[in-house]
Amino acid sequence: MNTDLKTPLTEILLHQGERDLPFHAVSPPIFQTSIFCFPSYEEFRDALADEDSHYLYTRGNNPTVNLCEEKLAALEHADRAKLVASGVAASSLAILSTLKSGDHAVVVRDCYTWVQYFFNTYLAKFGIEHTYVDGTDIAEFEEAIRDNTRLIYLESPTTLTFKLQPLKQVADLARSKGITTVIDNTWATPYFQNPIDAGIDLVIHSASKYIGGNSDVIGGVIAGDDAHMKAIFEHQFLPLGPVPDPFQAWLIMRNLRTLHLRMPQHYQNALKLATMLENHPKVEDVLYPLLPSFNQYELAKEQMRGGSGLFSFHLKTDRLEDVKQFVNSLTLFKRAVSWGGYESLVFPAAVKYADTAPIPPDRLTLIRLHAGIEEFDLLQADLLRALENVRA
Repeated sequence: MNTDLKTPLTEILLHQGERDLPFHAVSPPIFQTSIFCFPSYEEFRDALADEDSHYLYTRGNNPTVNLCEEKLAALEHADRAKLVASGVAASSLAILSTLKSGDHAVVVRDCYTWVQYFFNTYLAKFGIEHTYVDGTDIAEFEEAIRDNTRLIYLESPTTLTFKLQPLKQVADLARSKGITTVIDNTWATPYFQNPIDAGIDLVIHSASKYIGGNSDVIGGVIAGDDAHMKAIFEHQFLPLGPVPDPFQAWLIMRNLRTLHLRMPQHYQNALKLATMLENHPKVEDVLYPLLPSFNQYELAKEQMRGGSGLFSFHLKTDRLEDVKQFVNSLTLFKRAVSWGGYESLVFPAAVKYADTAPIPPDRLTLIRLHAGIEEFDLLQADLLRALENVRA
């Protein structure tokens, strides 16, 4: 896998597409317009005939949105990218672009819960089948593939248990059988991983996470080659309409300018916190791909240039009350969903289940942390104080 960035990162984040902005502006303007007009009948006709290549209606293309897409495509080493309204929209459109009634997909078991819902409930209504695999061994994919398999859906690493898939092996296998591969690359970001270089066809992101980076914008991204992206624009994006607002695109561009500053800080904080927790007597184990004790550490080093701020650990207890005590004792780590912003967060897996319902044993004591960009000493002190309050 080629892990060298093809274009200097700061060139993409700070300057790409911005050398000749209108009125010599330094910051890209926000084209907050719903429609575009034409000086002639002929130009109007051409735009209607090929909306993919023209500005006609912001439901399709918009200069602010397209500039953001140009940067995102360059970051992912893709021909093109499409910005959409949310991460769920990105995954749904990418999946729909590959499947029809009667088709089959192979899906990583621990992928995002709304993706699981999409396969389990929505696509099932249309006779589309799927098989879940753990995803850590290429043999699982080989065994799961059927004659009607058209998609392999990946998330590497997954964002609760942090399992990796061998991307190049999966890509080679899929290509040999004419199967499209889609990966959610939100955790690693293009700063640390470029799946297209390993042969993956389509890369998606929740731009609400590290690409946005400030917990102030919702968005999604799909990136891939020209053929795939043109088809998605015409056959999924335009008919379904998950349109990003120009201001939304501008916020994402603004926040992207600090990606190269934020990600190393997230990585450094997460790795140090994971190491500290791994050696704490009240912690059973820590799940972080860039931790040397992680069972896929060598694959993580091969596929990624580093890691982000999200990881999990098991508290050494069998009592839900201990989990609650730990979570409620935190003062700096905010109790919230999502991740990828500047702030540190905690998400106990058990919170998804009613206290009266059986909680799966592997989820009862699983706690997910997001290491923000605060000073490490503050984050460490908050976790240590909370652990002191746990009876375990």
